[in-house]
Amino acid sequence: MIDWNDLRYFLAVARQGSTLAASRALNKSQSTVHRRLGELETALGRPLVKRHPTGYRLTPFGLTMLPYAEEVERAVGLFEQHQAAIERGEVGVLRLTCPEPIMARLSKSGFVDRFHRRHPELRIEFVMSDLYVDLARGEADVALRSGDTDDGVLVGRKVADSLWAVYAAKAFIKQHGRPESENDLGAFPIAALDLSMTAHRLSQWLAEAVPHASIASRSNSILGLVAAVRSGLGLGALPMALGDAEPDLVRLFGPVDGLSRAWRILAHPDARSTPRVSAFFDFVTGESAALKSILTG
Repeated sequence: MIDWNDLRYFLAVARQGSTLAASRALNKSQSTVHRRLGELETALGRPLVKRHPTGYRLTPFGLTMLPYAEEVERAVGLFEQHQAAIERGEVGVLRLTCPEPIMARLSKSGFVDRFHRRHPELRIEFVMSDLYVDLARGEADVALRSGDTDDGVLVGRKVADSLWAVYAAKAFIKQHGRPESENDLGAFPIAALDLSMTAHRLSQWLAEAVPHASIASRSNSILGLVAAVRSGLGLGALPMALGDAEPDLVRLFGPVDGLSRAWRILAHPDARSTPRVSAFFDFVTGESAALKSILTG
C-alpha cells in the first residue's frame, strides 16, 4: 500500500526538475523530499525518477504514472473544495450558480445587496458557468438556469422568460446588409458557440434553422458570443437582456420562437429545505419584477 500523500513529492520533483526546487515549492526540507520520494518508489517497487547531472528526469515508469498521479491530485483538490464548501454553507454562505453575464447583472441591479441587507447572516457566493454545475453533488446550493432544466430531480419554479433575438453590429450591417428573416441567415457570416457546446439550444437551433451556415467565429461562452457579434465578425442570436443592452448592436428580428425558454430557480430536494436556501427562495418571490428585468430584459 502506498501513502497517497507521497504523490505530492513525486509531482513536485516531476514539475520542478530537482529535489531542491521541489522542497522550496512544497516548503519542506530537501531531505524530506528525498525520503518521501524514496518511500513511494519502494512501495511501488520501481524507480520513478533518475538523477542526471542537470537534475532529475522521469523514468519510463514515472512518465507512465505521472498522469495518474495528476488525476489523484485533482480528485483530492475537489474533495477539499467540497469539504470547504460544506463548511462555508454551515456558517452562512449560499452558493448561487448562474451564467457569468447574469452574475454581473444581478450585482449591478442591487439584487445581491438587497439580499444581504435582508439576511445579514448570509452571503452569496457565485459559482459561474455557461454549463450546468451538479447540484446533486453539492457544487452549488441554488441555480438560476434557462433552457431545458426539467431533469426530474431538481425542484423550483419559473421566475422569468428567456428570450433570444438575432443581432448584428452597426458596422456589420453597413458592410453586409441585413437579413429580413431566419430564411436569409445562410447568406451571412454567423457567430456561433464552440463545438463543445453542441447540446446548447443555440447550437441546436442553428443546426436546424441554418444547416449550411457560414460560421465566422466560435465561442465557448455567451459573453464570448456577445463580443464576437459586437466586433462585427458575424451576426448572431443573443439573449435579449444582453443584446438590447449593447448600444452598438441592432436587433434584426426576434424573439426567436425556437430559442425561447424559461428562467427557473432550482435546488436539489435535499438542500431546498435548508434555512439558507429557503431564505433565498423566499427573497426571490419578492424580487419578481426585478428578476424579470435582469433575466428577460
